[in-house]
Amino acid sequence: MTKTAPETHAKPVNLRIREDMRILIDRAAKIRGKTRSDFMIDAAYRAAEDTLLDQALIKVDAESYRHYLDILDRPPGGEGFARLMNASKPWQD
Repeated sequence: MTKTAPETHAKPVNLRIREDMRILIDRAAKIRGKTRSDFMIDAAYRAAEDTLLDQALIKVDAESYRHYLDILDRPPGGEGFARLMNASKPWQD
């Protein structure tokens, strides 16, 4: 059985966008030190990953699921939570 190598050659994608959107994208790309194309590809790739990860289905047995729900039902507490709740709020300074 032979395996085919994944396609490594870039393929063109043509987009039509409003001028104001292009200007905003160009400004952001410049701040990141990227070309418009690289910036847009990175942003689209991250959005695609996020979308697919949001569709992940995790299956567990009934006992594990019950344990998970029990943990979620517990009120927050502990030293870390107390420290967080007592930390100064930037909007109150």
